[in-house]
Amino acid sequence: MPGITHRSTRPPLLKTTFLSHGTLECRDLVATRRFYEEVLGLEVAQQGLNALMVRLGSNHCYAVVETAAAEEMSMLNHNGIDLSSEEEVREAHVAIQEVKEEYGIKKMTNPIRQHGTYSFYLQDLDGNWWEICHLPVGGYDYRFSADVDLSGRDDLTPEEIQSRFFRPEDHLASTTD
Repeated sequence: MPGITHRSTRPPLLKTTFLSHGTLECRDLVATRRFYEEVLGLEVAQQGLNALMVRLGSNHCYAVVETAAAEEMSMLNHNGIDLSSEEEVREAHVAIQEVKEEYGIKKMTNPIRQHGTYSFYLQDLDGNWWEICHLPVGGYDYRFSADVDLSGRDDLTPEEIQSRFFRPEDHLASTTD
């Protein structure tokens, strides 16, 4: 059963420097590259006959590998793409609806406000899920603040825990005044 976790007191085994990359599967490298560049606005570099590297706004990247048996990703395991405003999220939703068929987009949700962001999800031609969202300045950095981080917080009720996850801005307001 899930519960509140506590920070480890042991030093890490590895002396890591940064989270560098992840991997996504695709079924058709040409169609996937077109979707990544023309819809998501990602920077793309081809690394081999069946592999791309993609990134956006940082040195963190994804290796994208064409495989015959690419499996669909669970929506829970989505990737986030940030836009500058809630209005841009709404406009993106409309624009993507209009080209959904052309780019093989399988599913889309409606935009909603949830867990501190305004967003919608789409499932691409490869079965990968993307959250198109507007985050506060600094992205998810606020999730690491003492006001929102639940690590070691055995003093909170289930309602308070849920509130800090779904409405984090309510708990940050006191620190920004």
